[in-house]
Parts: sequence; structure tokens; C-alpha cells
Amino acid sequence: MRVLLVGSGGREHALAWKLAQSPHIESLICAPGNAGIAAERLAKSGTPVECASVGAEELEKLAALALEQRIDLTVVGPDNPLALGIVDLFEERGLRIWGPTRRAARFESSKAFSQRFMEQHGIPAAAGGAFDDAAAAKRFAASLGGRCVVKADGLALGKGVLVCSSQAEAERAVDRIMVERAFGAAGARVVVQEFLEGVELSLHALCDGKVAKVFPTSQDHKRALDGDRGPNTGGMGAYSPTPFLRDAQGGGTATLAAASASIFEPFMRGCAAEGIDYRGILYPGIMLTASGPRVLEFNARFGDPETQVYLTRLQSDLLELLEASTSGTLERMELKWSPLTSVCVVMASGGYPERYARGKVISGLDAAAVMPHTKVFHAGTAQQAGEIVTSGGRVLGVTALGHDLKAARSAAYAAVERIHFAGAQYRQDIGERALLKGA
Repeated sequence: MRVLLVGSGGREHALAWKLAQSPHIESLICAPGNAGIAAERLAKSGTPVECASVGAEELEKLAALALEQRIDLTVVGPDNPLALGIVDLFEERGLRIWGPTRRAARFESSKAFSQRFMEQHGIPAAAGGAFDDAAAAKRFAASLGGRCVVKADGLALGKGVLVCSSQAEAERAVDRIMVERAFGAAGARVVVQEFLEGVELSLHALCDGKVAKVFPTSQDHKRALDGDRGPNTGGMGAYSPTPFLRDAQGGGTATLAAASASIFEPFMRGCAAEGIDYRGILYPGIMLTASGPRVLEFNARFGDPETQVYLTRLQSDLLELLEASTSGTLERMELKWSPLTSVCVVMASGGYPERYARGKVISGLDAAAVMPHTKVFHAGTAQQAGEIVTSGGRVLGVTALGHDLKAARSAAYAAVERIHFAGAQYRQDIGERALLKGA
């Protein structure tokens, strides 16, 4: 098969790396890709993965590329192309593509839509409201005592979420999003939700319009600094599995099976009731509260950096799974997972998620690459004058496997210590909360 992968980040490098292992793939093109993706080779032939200089949001050019290259399946990584309707466009052109349609992608592109859907279909969620008027949003925040979460309704690269502990903070958050437009057009409307106490986790499920195949648990680390301090980011690290939501055999009341029954089953029923054919990944961020799991928000694509820890554990052929998701035959597929733990530590540019410099030379990648059970996924990198340099906020996702969380974490940080670039920053406490629980 000839496959086109859309995107350029760490998630896309992990997808390219895993897809390249499939014996079914004879050609893999990534648009636009990055320096790490360009270094991958297909297991079947040793042929390099090709990077095409077409942006992830240049939908017409991507469709033309797919037609020109006789692509059999296009795989979409980021959220923006999905929200813009890449799946709809490709299907209109007779091209096979994996991912949710523009309407289905509204679960991520509009938090107000998602909030309404969860309330209507009985999905346990944070109580909240959607507002076009800043004064009304502030009044609702006051009804919650100022302890709330204010979210830009639209897409904001994972950063449009402000956690508030007082009414003054809530009013400032509303003004920042709606008046100052800190997140651009995404802030034309806000969703204000109650602040939930508990442990935040990432769930993922592969859907084919009829069934949802649930992944093991993972936990992202959104804040920029150790101890969950600093501004929200796209994600500074992740690990899988977690000890906080056990599998069906793990005992306790908070099981993955119970969470799936309360979240994914009513989601699929709700989609059927509203005529939404959801095919792709559904990724709810959830809070494990004293009263059980509650959804914070839905995402319509793989998480980043969750993809890095999931795909290093996935033993099934990823292409076969995506094919089944696209064709509606997922029920007959089995997802096989390694029992090992995977940890990803994100190395970011100094100043991220605010202003940061680009073009910093990265050294030590070869030294990290030879470490056992370790994979360095590129996110914001580029080739420049024969060297690999930084080109984004999140630069690398240093990922390692181990027989338990402690071993995987030690291996990941050992690899991080071999890599250097000016201004590099990373959290040193990825997975620490789980270690304190005795994982």
C-alpha cells in the first residue's frame, strides 16, 4: 500500500515509525514531516520515508499530492486539518482517508458542542456552560465561587485552558480569552466549567462508526514546570499504563471497563442518535473524582505525547487497525499491547510555551539512539546545513520502555541527559505521582 501521513510533530513521527513497520506498506510519504521522520525507513524494503513540503492545512495541495502519488490511504495526525474538513474533501475526491469528518471533529473543535453533547447523552462530565458574552461568563464563574476552568471554545494548540482559584482569576481568564483574544478566533466563545478535584488521565479509543476499541490508560503532564506549575502546554511528557485506573482484573471500583461503559458506550449511542459517523481516534481527557471518572473534554485525534507511549507499547499492525477503523470492520480486530511501561519526556525550547528561539543545533541524538529500548521522536526539528536544529516549541519526545515505571523513567531520563541544545527545558517529574502511589 501507498500511505500519506499528514503532520509534522512528535505524534506524527511516532505514527510514521509504527506505520513503517507494517509489511503492507511499500511507500510512506509525510507532509510536511520533520527531520526525524525523514530518517525512518520501511521495514518491508528499507526505502526511506519521504517528506513532502506541503503544509498540514493546505488541504487542496494535500489532495492533489494524494492523487498524484496514487495514495491508497491518508492518515491525519493533527486537529486543525480535521476541523477544516480534510476528510470530507478527500472523500469527495474519491480518496480513502482515516479520521473523523468535519462534523465529527466538532467534539474537539468546539468545546461548547462537546459540553452540550455530553449533557444530552448522559456522559459524566464537569458541569459547565458556554458563553458568547464575557459578562455572562463571569457571572457563571461567580456562581462557582470563582473556582473554575475557563476554556477557549475553539482549537488553541492545547493551551486555551485557564485554571482559576478565585473570582478575580476567573474574570481575568475570561478577559484574556474573549477580550484580549490571547488564543485568536478560538476565544470568540468560552466554556466555563466547575473545577474538579482528582487525578487527570488520558483515555483513547479507536472507533469505526459502530464500535470503540479502548486503549490502556496513559497520563499526560500539561503544565510547563515540575509540580504541575506554570502555564499549560501541548504536553511535557506522558507514561502508560497508569496505576490510577485499573484494567478489568485490577480490582477496585475505578476500572477501565467501568470508565469505558460510562463514557464510550453512551458516546457511540449519542453519535448514532445524532447521525454522526465517528471514525478515527476519540481521546477524552478525564478526571478521576471521588464520585468516579468525569470527562473534561474530547479530542478527535491521537494525543501528543500520548501517541509516543502508546505506539511503543502497541504490538498490533497499526496500518491494519487504521484500515479497519476506516472500513467499519474494527469489531473483528484485536489490539495487542506489550506488558512493559513506556515513558516519554518532552525536551522543549527555552521559553516554551511562550516565546522561544529556533535554529539551535541539537547534539547527542546518535548517543541516545543506541540506548536499549529507547526511541527519540522528533517534534520541532529541521535539517539545516547538515545539522539537526530546533524549529518548534516542543523539540523531542525521548521515549523508553521498562519492566516497570521506575525502570522506564530512568531509561528515558538517561537518554535525555545525552541530548543537548541551547536553552533546552524539560520536566524532571514525569510519572512521579504514580511512583508515589507505588507503581
